[in-house]
Amino acid sequence: MEHGTIPLHYFGLDFTLTNVLMTTVAAVIVFIIAVTCARSLKLRPSGKQNFLEWVIDFVKNIINSTMDWETGGRFLTLGVTLLMYIFVSNMLGLPFDISIDGKSVWKSPTSDPVITLSLAIFIVGLSHYYGIKMRGFKAYGKGFFQPMGFLFPLKIIEELANTLTLGLRLYGNIFAGEILLGLLATMGTHAYATSAGEGILWTIAAAVPMLVWQGFSVFVGSIQAFIFVMLTMVYLSHKVADEH
Repeated sequence: MEHGTIPLHYFGLDFTLTNVLMTTVAAVIVFIIAVTCARSLKLRPSGKQNFLEWVIDFVKNIINSTMDWETGGRFLTLGVTLLMYIFVSNMLGLPFDISIDGKSVWKSPTSDPVITLSLAIFIVGLSHYYGIKMRGFKAYGKGFFQPMGFLFPLKIIEELANTLTLGLRLYGNIFAGEILLGLLATMGTHAYATSAGEGILWTIAAAVPMLVWQGFSVFVGSIQAFIFVMLTMVYLSHKVADEH
């Protein structure tokens, strides 16, 4: 499975067409799911509304496990959006991969470190913004010198490490999963160049592990979406809470 990308030059800036396409597709899918589930809300939820309320309750529990609701309630929309967007992004590359001349056109956007690190930078930056907004610059700044002032350099390193680990953890898991699926697909098709019979045998041999790995990849993608949202709320709570 090739994971090259198609470059795009626009107004003197360099973009990646693959990333633009796949992030847009993921956003559209999440938008459609949200609109469909919330189109006709009822006091007694059923069907699609039940799913949306389950997602909201799930994120509420994540927030309540990291900070009090009075502080963390404002991050509910952020958490729900991240959970749905990252989960959908993780799933996009599982059914198939489309490549043109070795350049991927269709893949999971979260299998690209540019996307995952951009998300991580956004979250860490947002945590600093809300830290200053909710606690004031003085109280926020004091957090970098607590419990002892000489730990300030380590606090800065911690912020950089948080950004890297948040983004690279998601990228590594999704990228590795798609690479293995690509290897299994290659194993199931390479023998057709020799003979049809041998190709059929290798296809059957590769089908079972591929189905198993796809099921496992759905599990991994779900867990990674959960971990990303959980760590987002942990980082936010560290910046907005009065006590650490």
